[in-house]
Amino acid sequence: MAPFLQFFGGLFFAALILGPAVPRDNTSELRARYDREANPVHRAELVQKLGAAQFREIEKNVANRQFDSAAQLLDQYHSEAEDSSKALDQADINAVKKPAGFKQLQISVRESVERLDRMISTMTPDEQALFRHDRDDLEELNSHLLQELFPSPRSRRSYHHIPIP
Repeated sequence: MAPFLQFFGGLFFAALILGPAVPRDNTSELRARYDREANPVHRAELVQKLGAAQFREIEKNVANRQFDSAAQLLDQYHSEAEDSSKALDQADINAVKKPAGFKQLQISVRESVERLDRMISTMTPDEQALFRHDRDDLEELNSHLLQELFPSPRSRRSYHHIPIP
């Protein structure tokens, strides 16, 4: 039984050592895949991965006080998310019945707004101005996607609203 434990112990140790060395998808590769993709659902799914990679770069730029380059990357993400949402809307897909693409895009946009809020809270008002417009537009896009995924039920007529004299 000892060789069995040594083998799996060695595998576990190798996974710990080599795990962080596994390369993540880089931004340029993901952007190329996004640009090539014609299917709006697959394209929206790629926005989630691309957005995560872009926000790693945005956060790095903000940490290095390179706000202009961070704002440019945010503009790119904003544009890609908007384009994906419009493509999903034009495809006339029922998001309630087939949420693929809508769900990934909404998660990406929501996480992006949260990350932006954390970054903006550390900036001066002048620095925040570079990011405010995109942040507000992404918040509206998030609301739109939530409405697509979870439409409000029609108001039902009930007798509870009739006042008793």
